[in-house]
Amino acid sequence: MSNREVLKAAAYSVLENAYSTYSSIKVAAAVMDRNGSIFKSINVENAGYSPTICGERNAIFTGITEGCKDFTEMVVVTDSSLVKSPCGTCRQVLSELAPELKIYFYGPNNYYHEFTIEELLPVAFTLKEEK
Repeated sequence: MSNREVLKAAAYSVLENAYSTYSSIKVAAAVMDRNGSIFKSINVENAGYSPTICGERNAIFTGITEGCKDFTEMVVVTDSSLVKSPCGTCRQVLSELAPELKIYFYGPNNYYHEFTIEELLPVAFTLKEEK
């Protein structure tokens, strides 16, 4: 089984755990680091929207909490046809914390798209100087 299929199964295994009381949109993510460790997560909403966290950021933050810093692949799954890619906040976080990440996005009605960070956020805000 490919890394992508393993990550897809991991993400779908937690999708129903998403706490999406306000949007009713469930999102789950699974990210793999260079050593093959996998970190799963879900979106967790809150009535005060700023404390809400998306599945993508939750997965990266969980991996960092466990000491990982070199992420290679991520699968994101959703039950909503409205969601087709990571949000802007996730794009910025991923560009800084996982710049080489390949993202595979799955949704209803056989929606599938592959992204690189550069495709998602071609002119990212960064503290690194351009050469």
